[in-house]
Amino acid sequence: MKPLDFEKPIVELENQIEKLKHKAESQKIDMSDEIEAMEQKLTDTRNSIYDNLSPWQRVQIARHTNRPFMLDYISHVFDDFCELHGDRHIGDDHAMPGGFATLGGQRVVVIGHQKGRDTKENLMRNFGSAHPEGYRKSLRLMKLAEKFGLPVVALIDTPGAFPGIGAEERNIAEAIGFNLREMMRLKTPTVAVVLGEGGSGGALGIGVTDRVLMMENAYYSVISPEGCAAILWKHRKHAPEAAEAMKIAAPDLGKLNLIDEVIPEPKGGAHTDHVRAAENLRHVVSAQIDALQELSMSDLLDQRYHKFRAYGEWQGGA
Repeated sequence: MKPLDFEKPIVELENQIEKLKHKAESQKIDMSDEIEAMEQKLTDTRNSIYDNLSPWQRVQIARHTNRPFMLDYISHVFDDFCELHGDRHIGDDHAMPGGFATLGGQRVVVIGHQKGRDTKENLMRNFGSAHPEGYRKSLRLMKLAEKFGLPVVALIDTPGAFPGIGAEERNIAEAIGFNLREMMRLKTPTVAVVLGEGGSGGALGIGVTDRVLMMENAYYSVISPEGCAAILWKHRKHAPEAAEAMKIAAPDLGKLNLIDEVIPEPKGGAHTDHVRAAENLRHVVSAQIDALQELSMSDLLDQRYHKFRAYGEWQGGA
């Protein structure tokens, strides 16, 4: 697994420790003190790096190819997943799987974006960028959830909706816009989790929910840092400054009250420990669903309305 640029000091220390252990074993000498000191230095270095990540570094982690994707969380968090296909208009969209499942004994409908890890899978999943069929399928499943009184869990991980000619011909803007309206008045509890990338309307198309959560190293933004840098600075090399300015990382969005909770990841990112990351997600999502189910339907809809009406408020200085 190729390390990210800011992870190189950690990898160098890990290599040095391995060399010390090999030397101690091959030459039959006691180097326990040296190894212990290096391991402590490794721990301190790892903590220093991951406790002080910049927004751009979090973007890099969010895009890591070994990061758990939607179907990875399905396998670790949910049971009895039964995938449903098709939007009943055009066809199916492999970039947006969804279906029935159980979460801790609670029946739910789960939908989300799915990326691929190799070229073949990425082509099948369209790199996690859904077509209009994906958004229409997701709404069809949400309507089924409403009909049967099941909570909806939306797992967001996309650089954005697919911008191709075919998607435009099949009216992707209308598909996303229709979802925004219908999710606002859906009569069942809804929870969304940004797993990695939360790009623009492609993310928002399944993100108008009672609770919006984010994994610790995910990002949620109207535009990618590279896209913003290309517009404002005329060059993508300024993406780190753009990421900082846009406040797109989970900790910043939490402070701005644009999300409801940040789900902690294992030290080093979710890609280092899929099982632990999934357990953290399971615990938080289950607790949020339990809390939402305590509300009456009128209170649920009122809270959802006021939640999104409050987005974008600001106060000027004196």
